[in-house]
Amino acid sequence: MIQTEIMVIGSGLAGCIAALSAAENGAEVTLVTKTKDLISGNTPLAQGGIIYKGIFDSPQKLKQDILKAGDGNCWEIAVDQLCELGPKLVEDILFKKCNVNFDKKNSGDLHLTAEGAHSVPRIIHTKDRSGLSIHKAVVNEVLKHKNIKILTNHTAVDLLTLSHHSANPLDIYEKPACFGAYLINNDECNVFPIFANSTILATGGLGQIYLHTTNPSEATGDGIALSWRAGARCFNLQYIQFHPTTFYNEHDRFLISEAVRGEGGVLVEKNGKQFMQDIHEFGNLAPRDIVARAIHQTMLDTEHPCVYLDISFKDSEWIKMRFPTIYEHCLYNGVDICKEPIPVVPSAHYSCGGVGVSLKGRTSLQRLYAVGEVACTGVHGANRLASTSLLEAVVWGYIAGKEAAEHISSDKYFPEIFPWNSYDEYIDPALIKQDWLTIKNTMWNYVGLVRTRQRLLRATTILRHLQNEIEHFYQKAKMTRELIQLRNGVQTAIAVTSATLESRVSRGAHYIVS
Repeated sequence: MIQTEIMVIGSGLAGCIAALSAAENGAEVTLVTKTKDLISGNTPLAQGGIIYKGIFDSPQKLKQDILKAGDGNCWEIAVDQLCELGPKLVEDILFKKCNVNFDKKNSGDLHLTAEGAHSVPRIIHTKDRSGLSIHKAVVNEVLKHKNIKILTNHTAVDLLTLSHHSANPLDIYEKPACFGAYLINNDECNVFPIFANSTILATGGLGQIYLHTTNPSEATGDGIALSWRAGARCFNLQYIQFHPTTFYNEHDRFLISEAVRGEGGVLVEKNGKQFMQDIHEFGNLAPRDIVARAIHQTMLDTEHPCVYLDISFKDSEWIKMRFPTIYEHCLYNGVDICKEPIPVVPSAHYSCGGVGVSLKGRTSLQRLYAVGEVACTGVHGANRLASTSLLEAVVWGYIAGKEAAEHISSDKYFPEIFPWNSYDEYIDPALIKQDWLTIKNTMWNYVGLVRTRQRLLRATTILRHLQNEIEHFYQKAKMTRELIQLRNGVQTAIAVTSATLESRVSRGAHYIVS
């Protein structure tokens, strides 16, 4: 039997911070990621930066900005925790421990920028590679820690719970609890259990269930599906935030950071006319859900496949220095942002909902925690304020890791489990590819930026039928990462659609019309 005190599933910022926090509090930690490298997930793709504190700023000002962006659906106590603890943890962990080299002005002070719906500039960054810089620095600390064992290239199949996996029939009467997970080695495809006193989910986002997304290929909603099957409470899944500005071309949807608008970039129609000033008091820096729908409506009104984000009126050398990644990507695809506007469209970007957690990261299942995008702390409400996600990952990652380490002695029951039954039926890769296309197109067309009840009902029918087909061949198939991701993807899509169907009031990122 393989056993660890704390297992962290996922190696993004939240997972790495949780692993460090637990290890520094004396716990033996196993950090599991399905990719071959710890630098994966949405964290290294984050461009804009992380909230710190601005000049003449205060926790109360930040709180009001978060509440306003969240459209009346934020958990105020959680917002208070983020606003009070966030800047101090940024200092202690990112500045002092990890030595992240944030951009500074000539005076030596941190360079602060603004983003949508922020009342003051308070975002610190490293050019437009903030997430990658932060992630690399934190991963370096993880790799050095003697209490952390790392398993790359391993995928979680299912969470181990008393009610589903214990061979003792009397465990069904105990409080629902998680005591580890089944994993597979992606190369060898053998399934094996790891028992853990506590398990921390940090599996990231779900953007790959949509046709157009800023998320990487590994963002297949694994944590939502694992939790859903295990019986953990999930909520606010209808609030899928679509980033208003992603680069529009035939090949991909590359994120164009909100910081471009924070630094003065303006949204224009195909004829060069600005449109956001007539829609919201903050104009181009309105909350993301409002900007995304405004772009969507403008595209319909102009019968044009995109709108444009123009920052070409700024000094070209400054643009290249401030946004090197964006500049290089756009130039590679034939657009010189120093001379012409950037074609942009909305894309699925961030899940504001997820596995419900407490202020300490605990889920409704005992011994199971969730941190990062897979979790729903209540901070984001119906619509995430820009750059709160990295801060939330730091705050809840730190708290959950510490909390789990402190409860090792009380969370130590490990029942005998039934053996895993292995099968070797071949799965045609074309089936997996086609099933993913069905999921992506269904979610994009029926559970996308604008929803109707008729579309949601149609999506439910399609996805339920597809899930039956996938489960049928899952039961007999050889376990692979690709098959597990497909199974998780369809389950997550159903969970999102179900939550959306139940929510009949438009709010924030959820917009439903009759």
